[in-house]
Formats: sequence, C-alpha cells, structure tokens
Amino acid sequence: MLQPFRPLLLSWTQRGELGTLTEADQVASPPQLLGESLFCGLYANELLMRFLHRSDPHAMLFDHYQHLLGKLASEENPQPLLRIFEKQLLEASGFGLQLEHEHGSEIPIAADAWYLYVPGTGPVRRPSADTDEKLISGEALIALGSEQIEPRHLKELKRLMRNLIRHQLGEKPLASQSLFS
Repeated sequence: MLQPFRPLLLSWTQRGELGTLTEADQVASPPQLLGESLFCGLYANELLMRFLHRSDPHAMLFDHYQHLLGKLASEENPQPLLRIFEKQLLEASGFGLQLEHEHGSEIPIAADAWYLYVPGTGPVRRPSADTDEKLISGEALIALGSEQIEPRHLKELKRLMRNLIRHQLGEKPLASQSLFS
C-alpha cells in the first residue's frame, strides 16, 4: 500500500524524530503515471521533499499536487504543468515570484520587454535578449503569472525555474532530473 502517488490516510505515534506507522488506509486510487509522466511525478515528489519542512502542513499545496498528478495521468503536456507547480511550490514555501511589476516599482511587466529575473528580488528590465540567455521575455513572465503557458514560453520558463530552484536548494542536484537524460 505504501507506494508513490497513492493517497493514504495515515496514523502514527511519534517520540522524538522517529515515528511509528500504526495504520494506513487508501482513500483513493492512485493515478496511473507512465513514462515521462512518471518521471515528472517523481520530480514533483523530490521537490516537495527538498523544499518543505517535516510535519509542516501545506493543505493548498497538497491540492495543487493532487491536481498535478491528475493532469499528468491524463497525458497532457507535462511541461506547462510542472512550471505552474514549481511556481505554486515556491509561493507556498515563502519564495513567491514577482510576476506583475518590475523590481522596485509599480511599472507592470511589459510583454514586449526583456528581464533579468534576480532571485529574491524580481524582474529587472534589460535592453535586449540578443546576447544574454539569462533573460526572459515579459510575455513568458506574464504567462507564468496567469498560469496560461503556451509552448513558445516553455524553454524560457524551464530555464528560469531551474535557476530559481537551484538558488533556493543550493548546488546539490535533484536526482529525479537525471531520469530525463
């Protein structure tokens, strides 16, 4: 019964750091994740384990996680789903993204502008993306903010989210990312 992605209702006793599982009841069928969707689910699990503190409840994030698993099981393109989940995870863990205004101002993000997204600070407008792969389009930032990601945004947003996640977690790589190689 203790398998990845299987929703369970658990009971346990705990003394100190080590707990003892006393009961486990399945509350729903697990989603059928295969191939790339399975790898994406394992990636989401690893992100949750690395970002969140033990015994710290995140009911809203759990709902987002269940939604992600359901969508992954329906064989939708997983990349937009992962970018949205990563954004939601950053928000829930206290590292929310500034996706509405340029850093230090009330100037809205412009779809036709380019930005350097500075972790912990936000988007800083830059002249052009021709020479700097670290820049992200305002259009992609707006899409992430509205959670309406189009295929043309995926490459930029994947690079952005990897940088932000690496900034928060440090240089220790995520083991699940090696599954995609």
